[in-house]
Amino acid sequence: MRLWRARKRHDRIDALLERTGSRWVLQFIRNDRVLLTRRYAREAPARAEAAERLKELQRAGWVDHW
Repeated sequence: MRLWRARKRHDRIDALLERTGSRWVLQFIRNDRVLLTRRYAREAPARAEAAERLKELQRAGWVDHW
């Protein structure tokens, strides 16, 4: 499931969260290319990481867009 999408000019970054067995997989994808994949034992830390990354992007001029 997509948690958020950030846009800047013609670029976009998506944060995707998926459950895989007993783990949660968080991926950041820029223009359809995987930037980063992280695995978590619980959902809450994965969502917190995604929220923090969105704040960092917003400070750098990216805007959230669904």
